[in-house]
Amino acid sequence: MAKPWKTIESITTDEGVLELRQRDDRDFLITVGGQVLMNSMANRSEVVLGELGCKQLKNHPAPRVLVGGLGMGYTLKAALDSLPKMAQVVVAELNPVVLKWCQGPLAPLTDCAANDPRVSVEIANVADLIRRAAKAVPTERYDAIIFDLYKGPHHRTDARNDPLYGSRAIGLAREALKDKGVFAIWGENYDDGFVKQLRTAGFKVSSQRPGRGGLRHVVFISEK
Repeated sequence: MAKPWKTIESITTDEGVLELRQRDDRDFLITVGGQVLMNSMANRSEVVLGELGCKQLKNHPAPRVLVGGLGMGYTLKAALDSLPKMAQVVVAELNPVVLKWCQGPLAPLTDCAANDPRVSVEIANVADLIRRAAKAVPTERYDAIIFDLYKGPHHRTDARNDPLYGSRAIGLAREALKDKGVFAIWGENYDDGFVKQLRTAGFKVSSQRPGRGGLRHVVFISEK
């Protein structure tokens, strides 16, 4: 019989109560409003997202990477494992308690990736950081932008004005990337309309559905 879940901490947010739950040493859930956002025992797509987003940077002398969403830190850990020692990784996370969890009870899951010396975490909306980089000089742009957000693109997304996945936002992401940069996005399901928008913006796009059987999320890889 499975152990019952124990609530480690909960806070009120605009989207409902955000909770961290645990029932074994490495078995955690993050929920909001009772909906499961992340499960430490099901992280294959997040790991692949980080790997594919950064694999082309392994031999880069000093790449700059932006990760949108910290979550449990699996995407960040996979990205760091693919990056050289001189990389700089900026993580945009909306809620400071998530950073606290990744530096505390969740840290053993990722060898404390959030405290890696290559990492700086900004409590901010990733869209704001992209907008800033799009207006910056080329050296301050990114070699990769990775979206590990719990709400991915879907057919109900506003094709033009969505702040993360609309055509305007995609255009800004492209401007925020250096030449040959990669925009990697996690999605719950494949969305043909989103792929068309990426291609219209000037990206070369491919996708993967990691794992076998069960619920297989999507990783979109867009190359500038």
